[in-house]
Amino acid sequence: MRVTSTLGHGPQGRGSVAGVRVWIDQDLCTGDGLCVDHAPDVFTLLDDGIAYVVEAGVALNDPGGSGSLAWVTPRAEHSVVQAAEICPGECIFIEMPRPEIVETSGATGRAPS
Repeated sequence: MRVTSTLGHGPQGRGSVAGVRVWIDQDLCTGDGLCVDHAPDVFTLLDDGIAYVVEAGVALNDPGGSGSLAWVTPRAEHSVVQAAEICPGECIFIEMPRPEIVETSGATGRAPS
């Protein structure tokens, strides 16, 4: 499993909190289907025997492209991580949100009186 941290915008659009996204490197996929067993709403096996991510019920079939990067619902996040951990091909990549740091002017680092 490979996890990266990204800044971005969630599926609600610009300015919303970034959520977890996932994609599969089909060149590494062994087609065992363990990901589908753990998270059937997020992964599917197509006729070619390779796993793909699913978003809103649609398989994203753009191998190697950004079109295969799917948003993961909060309810499915744990299952996606479990699927990535047991994947024999280590082909599941998860992008976790990285909080934006907001600097405020005049901050002293002291507690208010």
